[in-house]
Amino acid sequence: MSAVTDGPAAPRAAGPGAEGRPARTRGTVLVVGTGLLGASAGLALRARGVDVALDDPSPTARALARDVGAGRPAGPAEDPSVVLVAAPPDVTADVVAARLRAHPRAVVTDVASVKGAVLDGVAAALARDGADPSAVRRYVGGHPMAGRERSGATSARADLFTGRPWVLVPPEGAPGGAAAPPGGVAGDPGGAAAGALERVLDVVADCRGVPVVMGAAAHDEAVALVSHVPQVAASLVAARLLEAPSGAVALAGQGLRDVTRIAASDPGLWVQILGANAAPVARALHALRSDLDAVLGALDALAADGAALGARARVARAIDEGGAGVARVPGKHGADPVPVEVVAVLVPDEPGSLARLFADVADLGVSVEDVKLEHAPGRLLGLAELSVLPAGRPRLEAELPPRGWRVAG
Repeated sequence: MSAVTDGPAAPRAAGPGAEGRPARTRGTVLVVGTGLLGASAGLALRARGVDVALDDPSPTARALARDVGAGRPAGPAEDPSVVLVAAPPDVTADVVAARLRAHPRAVVTDVASVKGAVLDGVAAALARDGADPSAVRRYVGGHPMAGRERSGATSARADLFTGRPWVLVPPEGAPGGAAAPPGGVAGDPGGAAAGALERVLDVVADCRGVPVVMGAAAHDEAVALVSHVPQVAASLVAARLLEAPSGAVALAGQGLRDVTRIAASDPGLWVQILGANAAPVARALHALRSDLDAVLGALDALAADGAALGARARVARAIDEGGAGVARVPGKHGADPVPVEVVAVLVPDEPGSLARLFADVADLGVSVEDVKLEHAPGRLLGLAELSVLPAGRPRLEAELPPRGWRVAG
C-alpha cells in the first residue's frame, strides 16, 4: 500500500473558509446520504468554503443535515464536480452507478467499508442498464477509517476525518489503479481515471483525511483483519455474558470493557458489511480459529495433566505474540507507537475531579498519551490510568501526592 500525502495543485474555486486555507476542491460536492459520515464530510468541506449540496431518500434526514450546517438541499439540476455517496453498503453500488449516469461530468466516490463488491456491483449495474461502460473510470472507491458509536447527522463532526486514513481505490488507468472489473474498461488513454483520482484527493485533503491509495482486494483483506474480525470477536465474547450468572458479570473490570466495547453495534449494518466481505473475513477467522485451537489443546492438556510437557509454553507463546502484535498498532496521529508507562491515580467521583487532575498534570509539564478510567465497585472513586512517556512517570509519582492526589502503587 502507498500513502499519498498531497495531490496535484489545482485552481481554487472555493473560498478560504473559516480556517483561512484555500480549498482544493473545485465546484460543488453533492453528498448523497446524510448520516454520520455524509454529514461530517459536508461539515468539513463547508469549513473550507466548499459548496455542498445534500441529497437523501429521507426528507427529514436531509433537512436535519442542512440544519446542522452540512450543506444546502440539492436542486433538481445539480452539476457537481464530485458526488460523495454515503449510502448503506447493500445499496452503495446501485447508487454509485445511478449517479454516474445522472452526472456525466462528475467523479463519484463512496465511503463503504468494502470495496471489491461495490466495484463489481457498479460495473454490473452499468452493464445491466445499458450505460456506457467507460463511466466506471469516473468512480473512485473510498473508505474513510473513521466513525463514532453514534449515528445520524446530529452526531456529525467537522473533524471526524482529521488525521484518519482514507482509503482510495482508483479506477483502471489511474496511478495505483485496480484491475478493470467485469464490464469495466481495461485502459484509460484519455487520462480520465487519473483526473478522477485527483478530484477525490482534493476532497480528502479538504476533510483533513490522510489518503492511502490501494487496490480493492488489498483493502478488503486489510479491513477484514483490522476491523471486521475484531467486531466478530468482540460480539462473540460479549454474547458469552448472556448466560453468565449475575454475580460473575458484577466482577467485570476494564479488561472486559476494552474487549467488548465495539460489541454494541448495529446488527443490520454488520450483516451487510460481513456479507459483502465474506471471503477475506472467513480467511482471517480460520487463521484465528487455528490459533485458538492451539491454545485450547494446551489448556485441555493442562486440565488432564497439570505437568503436561510443552502446554504452558504454547499458552505463553500465544500471549507473547499478542503483545508483539499490539506493538505494531500505530500510535497517535498514525505515527509509530512510542513506549509509554502507566500512572494510576485515584479520582473522586464528583464534578470537576478529572479536570483538576488534567490541569495538575499539564502544570507539571507532562503530556498524556492516553487515558483510561475505571470505576471502583461500591465506592465513589475512579481509577484514572494515565499513559505517559517514561520520563514523565517519576515526576507525576513525586509531584501529584503533594497536590492531593493518591497515586496507586
